[in-house]
Amino acid sequence: MQASRRSFLILSAGMVSSLALSRAAIADAPKLTEDDPAAQKLGYRLDAAKVDRAKFPSWAAGQTCSNCSLFQGGASDPYGGCALFGPKQVAARGWCTSWTNS
Repeated sequence: MQASRRSFLILSAGMVSSLALSRAAIADAPKLTEDDPAAQKLGYRLDAAKVDRAKFPSWAAGQTCSNCSLFQGGASDPYGGCALFGPKQVAARGWCTSWTNS
């Protein structure tokens, strides 16, 4: 019984450390810019409030990266990962044409 408890504690500590390290790695990841070729292809904007509605008619009020199902950040994170942009972080208040209801 003692060995099982010890194994559990070691495993739990390792998982917590891994999570903390992965959050730190995400925080250090480069930020996506609007002039990045992938960003331009998908109409990415750092601020959804500045989306050109004539150029991007699919945009709707309230759509931001933070409420897109592809966003991989926390609810209060200013930046987070995105399934579309690899290691680059997107602005939580940003937007692109691939916005998907979460």
